[in-house]
Amino acid sequence: MKIVNSRFCRKCLQLSLSVDMMVRFAKLVNPNYNIYKRTGLSEGMPISNQTAAQRVVADMIQDGFFVDFVEALIKIETQGYMGQKYTLWGLNDVVSGLIQEGYSYDKVTGQFYENQRERISPNWGRLLEGDERRMAVLRFDVVDNSTLVKSNPHSKVEKAFSDMRTIVDRAVISRLGRLWSWEGDGALAVFLFGSIEKTAVYTGMEIIHELFFYNLLRNPLDRPINVRIGAHIGQVRYSNSETERMRNDVVKQTEVFETLAAKNSLCVSSTLCGAMDEIIINTFSGEKNNRNCKYRLYSIGMEK
Repeated sequence: MKIVNSRFCRKCLQLSLSVDMMVRFAKLVNPNYNIYKRTGLSEGMPISNQTAAQRVVADMIQDGFFVDFVEALIKIETQGYMGQKYTLWGLNDVVSGLIQEGYSYDKVTGQFYENQRERISPNWGRLLEGDERRMAVLRFDVVDNSTLVKSNPHSKVEKAFSDMRTIVDRAVISRLGRLWSWEGDGALAVFLFGSIEKTAVYTGMEIIHELFFYNLLRNPLDRPINVRIGAHIGQVRYSNSETERMRNDVVKQTEVFETLAAKNSLCVSSTLCGAMDEIIINTFSGEKNNRNCKYRLYSIGMEK
């Protein structure tokens, strides 16, 4: 993680916290943090506030925990820590500094997101190799793609698939999701921030709706683009390698749900459905069971 300007955070720590509290708060995001090992000093040797602030901030940046650390500081000031309130002088400047680094801040969730107007990275500018987080996963596939390709001129196929990708991209990225894979006839999207269960479901529903109207009004092909979408949730390990990301068990399970989806429907695992509002669940089919998978289906105009 490249953080150009960290002076605001160093100043905030130096003015607001003892060395012991700086280290304690650093351990909230990196439980193995040891300032003596990082400085090379013997255990128990005195460390000045200035030196500790410089060391902690430098280590948080180097280890990739800086954004998580700032989020922890915000939570500590707004909610307290172990029943005690803390005033962190200059914390607003720390937040402003991160925004200048290319992040957006959501006051509702207390989280920083990669500013999508500047860059869109598969790790949201946050995750490190091997990080494991709870994510919602969405798998999208075009039904009988080969027939579409063979029965239509290449230029029309390119136009239709470009339009389809725009529909999928917009639905995913507008909800802070990331596309981890895009093949000629399918995609894999993941969601990390916010109410990820609802976000994944709403994304799938939007794609179904948008493609319905696209087929009705703008599709240049001689037949509609039909899709299947599967959605699931669980612990996913991040990797900079797309190949490694696709090996996650949750990703593989999501592919199973996608194959269980009927044409032009969204198949949602019961695990993911558990967090949905009743008004949304009532638009889905009743619970089904196949291949030891419990799920519900959504499609436009579905009869219950």
